[in-house]
Amino acid sequence: MTKQVPLCVDPEGTLFRTNILLESLLLFLTRRPFSFWLIGIWLLRGKAVLGRELMARELPDFAALPVNPDFLAFLKRQRDDGRDLVLVTSRDRQTAAAMAKPFDLFESLVSGRKAADGTGTGLAALLQERFGAQPYDYADSGKGDPAVRLAARKLILVTAPDGAVQDAQTVPGLEKMAGEPLPHWRDWARALRLYQWPKNLLLLAPLMFAHAWNDTTKLAALALALAGFCLCASSVYILNDLLDLAADRHHPTKRHRPFAAGKIPLGFGLLAAPLLLIASFLVVAGLPVAFWLSFALYYVLTLGYSLRLKQIAILDVLLLAGLYSLRVIAGGLAVQIHVTDWLLAFSLFLFLSLAFVKRFTELQSARDANQSQAAGRGYLTSDIHLVSSMGVSCGYLSVLVLAFYINNPAVAVLYQRPAALWLACPVLLYWISRIWLLAHRQRLHEDPVVFTLKDWQSWLVGLIFLLIAAAASPV
Repeated sequence: MTKQVPLCVDPEGTLFRTNILLESLLLFLTRRPFSFWLIGIWLLRGKAVLGRELMARELPDFAALPVNPDFLAFLKRQRDDGRDLVLVTSRDRQTAAAMAKPFDLFESLVSGRKAADGTGTGLAALLQERFGAQPYDYADSGKGDPAVRLAARKLILVTAPDGAVQDAQTVPGLEKMAGEPLPHWRDWARALRLYQWPKNLLLLAPLMFAHAWNDTTKLAALALALAGFCLCASSVYILNDLLDLAADRHHPTKRHRPFAAGKIPLGFGLLAAPLLLIASFLVVAGLPVAFWLSFALYYVLTLGYSLRLKQIAILDVLLLAGLYSLRVIAGGLAVQIHVTDWLLAFSLFLFLSLAFVKRFTELQSARDANQSQAAGRGYLTSDIHLVSSMGVSCGYLSVLVLAFYINNPAVAVLYQRPAALWLACPVLLYWISRIWLLAHRQRLHEDPVVFTLKDWQSWLVGLIFLLIAAAASPV
């Protein structure tokens, strides 16, 4: 039987549905955030130097990277038919071996890197040395070595953009395997976390509790504040997903997030995050300076949370609760309404309880996966009972604060029948207790706020609160 022509495969963009250089870059920023300045120095010396320096320090977990299932199935068929598969990459030998390790596919590796000044042995020369006069086919994503393409008997372009296909028309035996998939709008909706935007309605709390909802000027200012917070939050969510790639891919549900699953290119995320941030600051630029400062503080704290603080036990939940409370403060500053200590204390304890719920469900997932620690967090699975106790306590403390607030003489000025507000305490007790009961039964989405927005009983509780407020007859 005639031996088949070897198939050389550049795995970047073909087998792996992600950018390996950007994967290493994001890992470097996540694990060495205070060394970010080195990236600029390396980049000034050229992209090749940047890639070499990054991958010498941080290699992604290639076994966890998203792959192209169709191309992987194609390669397996080629191997099963007796064809030799050769992994070809301009990366160094260590990186090439790491790329090949998760797959029982490649008969050999060919790796090489040119120096920053362009000297050194290129891939075409290495393949010439490897195969001599023997022909070979070559598969890449349209971004591989042009010299290797020209020397190949046949070129297979995998998920290549139309421009790359057009440029390769002169290569003999061109074959195209699927075009470059564009992100679906649903993927962008998930990446932007549109379902998280209702959290920013907390900005309305000061206006509502001050009974100033008929002031159109204040409502217009709040509309701008809401838009700014939504854009800023989406920017942070994208950045958080990019920096959390490694942890997300080992999580049972987060691994389906658009960037972790390779549904949206990492480069798109790195572009979208700063653009959304700039847009958010432009939207709120005309609001009071005090609001603008609270808005900037919100971004700084969320950035610190994404980079490092979410890995520090207890501090992370305190910060999450603080960010919710900061929305309330920002809402007051946007419309120049004083936020009472009662509202701040209530918000802090309630959102601290919800933050603990989130960590509790993550620890449940880690425990079920036989892991000793929640990925990317500072908690051990053995902490799960303590986390539950602290969370329930904080929830009940929020009810206590509400009771003290209702008993405050100042409330009598705001309501004609303030005694009706006492009905809110058992309703809130029911809701908090149910949230924690469902969490213990593993029937709660890991984000309790998202769960609340989808839960009919939570909507019913909200309606009851409105009816209680109406019965109290606001002045």
